[in-house]
Order: sequence, then structure tokens, then C-alpha cells
Amino acid sequence: MSFPTRSDAPVIAIDAVTVRYRVPRDPALTLKEYAIRRLTRRVSFREIDALDSVSVTVGEGEALAVIGPNGAGKTTLLRLVARVLTPTSGRVRVRGRVAPILDLVGGFHPELTGRENVYLNGTLLGLTRREIDSRLTGIVAFAELDGFIDAPVRMYSSGMVARLGFAIASDVDPDVLVIDEALGVGDERFQVKCAERLDRFRERGVTLVLVSHDMHSVRRLCTRALWIDRGHTQALGATGDVVDAYLAAQRTRR
Repeated sequence: MSFPTRSDAPVIAIDAVTVRYRVPRDPALTLKEYAIRRLTRRVSFREIDALDSVSVTVGEGEALAVIGPNGAGKTTLLRLVARVLTPTSGRVRVRGRVAPILDLVGGFHPELTGRENVYLNGTLLGLTRREIDSRLTGIVAFAELDGFIDAPVRMYSSGMVARLGFAIASDVDPDVLVIDEALGVGDERFQVKCAERLDRFRERGVTLVLVSHDMHSVRRLCTRALWIDRGHTQALGATGDVVDAYLAAQRTRR
């Protein structure tokens, strides 16, 4: 399926971005030992570049896949786009409303009901109570939780929680949709529903940034791909070309 870019002006512009973390050289310290060493200035750190001078632009209605091995810096890049992380250097510009689907399970309070968690997560995504009221029935129906929405989330299976998380995060009106490994939600039938919802977003001109190890989904949904490894850009271009190069490099590495 082909979706044309709607505008030449970039919706996302990442310009020479570096994200650097300081990590203690002795991670096995207890909290007490760390506090003592910190107070006496005996804690030494090493610096790790999760991203190193990465640049990419994404246009309106475009779908960009970010691929690479574990620890490559993919999630760090998504957090920059989602505005939950600031770069150490460089510049990130994102135009419009961003809906991040970064952690479908971790954002729920286990003692609250599914309904209460819908309101909690919807508020965090910037929706008003009136907006959540109008969307609640559709969210519950999409997640297929009609008989469980008033039960505590601690009683849900991980699949039920993930379905509810995807239903909430994707039931907004974003300009940019950011997804981190969330396409494997539920069984195969529910995954088809998720893919169809993403297609409707694309048809409306929503910009998509997707991190996934599922190369079939990457090829189907995305027009371009960015391959990063150890924080460095390895390739940026047409999805098929970049995916083929990445898989060939993985086979060589193995």
C-alpha cells in the first residue's frame, strides 16, 4: 500500500543529535555505598553515547521505520520525538500533537480498574475528561474488554493490558504517532485490527515513526527506514533497500 507525502515541510526534524548518558563504573554498589561515595566524591563515571550525531527528517504523512539490534539507540530516538527526552547536543523539532505508544504495560496502575486507567492514561495524553467520555465506548470495544473494564488491571492478562494500552494511545487525533514494538499486541486477528487502524492514520496524513524487529510489518507500513547501530546511522533510504542491507549484515555478524 502506497501513501504519498502530503507536504514538503518536515513534521519531524532531527539535526545532528547526540544523547549521552553518564553511567557509574561500578554498577554493583548498594544504595548506601553509592550515597557515601557520592558524598565523598569517589564515584567515577563513564560516558555512553546512545545516539551520536544522528540526523533525519520525516514529512507529513510519511512512515519511517527505525531498525537495528538491541541497544542500538532506537528507543532513545523515539523518546526524543515523543518529547520525553532532551538531547545532549543537536536539535529536535516536532510539529503538532504527538501520540507515543512506548510502553503498553508499564503505564497502568494495577489497583485501578480498566475504566479508571483509561481516564488516567487519556489525561496523560492530553485529552480532557469530556473527550475521554466520548471515546470510552470505542476504546473498550476496540480492546475487546467489555466484560472486564470495571475489574482491577491486576486481574488482566498481559495481553489484555497491552490491548487496552494500544486502544487508548491510538484513539487520539495525533499529527505524529510514535510506536515502539507495539505491533505484536494480542493474537493474529487483533494484530490485523491494529494494522488497519494504522493504515487509517496514514490515509489521514498522520506521520508515523515505528521501531520494530518485525521486518514484515516494517516493509508493509513504512516508506523509508533508518538503520542505526550503537548510536550511529548505518543507512537511511527506501525501506526495502535498508532492510535488505540490515538483514545481510545481521547474517554476516552471526
